[in-house]
Amino acid sequence: MKFSMIFEAQLADPAPEHERRVLHDCVEQAVHAEAMGFDRIWAVEHHALRQYAHMSASEIFLTWVAARTARIRIGHGVVTMPFGYQHPVRVAERAAMLDVLSGGRVDIGAGRGATRQEMAMFGVRPEDTQPQLEEALRILAGAWRAETFEWHGSIDIGPGAVLPRPVQAPHPPLFMACSKHESLRRAAELGVGALVMGFAGADDVRAMRTLYDKAIAARSGAHFVTERPNDHLSALCPTIVLDDADDAYRIGTRGQRFFAEAIAHWYGDGPAPRACAADEDHVEALARRRAQLVAKLHEANIPARPVDTGPYNARHAYGSAEDAIAYVERLRAIGVDEVMCLIQMGTVPQEVCLETIRQWGETVIPHFRARQERA
Repeated sequence: MKFSMIFEAQLADPAPEHERRVLHDCVEQAVHAEAMGFDRIWAVEHHALRQYAHMSASEIFLTWVAARTARIRIGHGVVTMPFGYQHPVRVAERAAMLDVLSGGRVDIGAGRGATRQEMAMFGVRPEDTQPQLEEALRILAGAWRAETFEWHGSIDIGPGAVLPRPVQAPHPPLFMACSKHESLRRAAELGVGALVMGFAGADDVRAMRTLYDKAIAARSGAHFVTERPNDHLSALCPTIVLDDADDAYRIGTRGQRFFAEAIAHWYGDGPAPRACAADEDHVEALARRRAQLVAKLHEANIPARPVDTGPYNARHAYGSAEDAIAYVERLRAIGVDEVMCLIQMGTVPQEVCLETIRQWGETVIPHFRARQERA
């Protein structure tokens, strides 16, 4: 089992000076993560989602991190692939360049970038997002392998060489964002790894692992985007770990409340998130918001799915290192290949993020490394 972190560059107060600070804070956390034994970092790509994610140029962020590290893997989690956001050849060129300069440490996740805000910024049509995402994955895998590349689909490319060529053969591992169960099935059919939301808790992650495995077993290979499938499942794990478990739980649930409100704002019709007083009952606030959402969906005769209600579940790896180990043990038993720690949330102070990374590196990760060695 691998351990990673994901960065949104999220902040409660998006004043320019705070925005600059949080980006440098994320770099500091990533460098610290390598020192503490994490296997990988992931960086999102979002556009114009104020407060929720200021990581608009993740290729620049990841290059900056790669230059300051030597071992940790550098993951796009994810690149927005519809052609209105960026031409797939440019994605292939940038990723290959980073793979060369980092010594073969790059992973590429693909996403739709399907918020109304982002699509409006780039003139992307909702109905194009999924087919163009899949076509872009096929273009990437083909462009990296061919001496001279040519493609004629909904977009015409070449003939020409896509340079440089990546270090990893046949190409960097490919992943796909899987926020819904149906996207998990498609990731398995395409032969790409799955980056799944884990907000709904371990039981939902178990259901996703089972669904992914069944889809892998049932596939024919006819839809693979590459000859080397990647069946790696990475599950999100919100976490804050401190010596004071109660303080960690309070800080973690406050951060998650901000995260959930930001999701509701940009992916739904909720108000903009707010920082919230530190001494509020954030667990109760999350439960109240979940109940309101379920009632609204019920009124519209729409089933309340884990992907909708999950961000309001506060049962995660918050507390002491022992609490985190207990939660991750559940993920290990499920068969998760990678635990993707969500630490950097809008209201979590930098010193708490760094301490959480230290606690994972000195206690949580060694617990599972030792278990693997015994096995």
